[in-house]
Amino acid sequence: MLIQVLLYDGFDELDAIGPYEILHGSGLPTEYAVLRDDAGSRSARTRNDDEVVTASHGTVIVPHATLAEAPDLLVVPGGGWRTRSPVGTWGEYERGVIPQAIAQRHAAGSTVASVCTGAMLLAKGGILAGRPAVTHAAAIDDLRADGADVRPDARVVDDGDVLTAGGVTSGLDLALHLVERYKGAEAAGFAERLLEHDRRRAEVVAA
Repeated sequence: MLIQVLLYDGFDELDAIGPYEILHGSGLPTEYAVLRDDAGSRSARTRNDDEVVTASHGTVIVPHATLAEAPDLLVVPGGGWRTRSPVGTWGEYERGVIPQAIAQRHAAGSTVASVCTGAMLLAKGGILAGRPAVTHAAAIDDLRADGADVRPDARVVDDGDVLTAGGVTSGLDLALHLVERYKGAEAAGFAERLLEHDRRRAEVVAA
């Protein structure tokens, strides 16, 4: 099994690092990945040993790998939507390279999960059209305009091969839900106690 957390300049730290810590800490093979782009765009670069990705609050991360053709699970963080920053989710939505790559992985069989405004990248890739989904409150109207069946009161929405989580800390609930899916309720409960986090359960739309 391979789980990849997609990184790009301007992603929100907690959106990516929180789920990574929970998934990796639960023994699931999880790595940070960037998109390989032969065109050399700054938003989707080929990984070099000295390549780094800078998050929205200045954290610098050296990714483990480039994005696989079809990871078992692809986790997509948000960041930078509300401010319409050219670096972050809004910028990647406008460029369209990462949304297309996400759609390709989904079509190849990857389960795709988003945190916060990462859902807008899924929506741009056409993955959420007509499907139940949630995102950060600041992007709910945008997500609805892109054709998603928005569930604004949900913390996490599980629609089988596509999962979405609301704002920032909901990524913890998403990750715990994924641990339960892949490793069972006991493992998820242990992780929840270790985090000292009172998880809110996912709205499971389809098993």
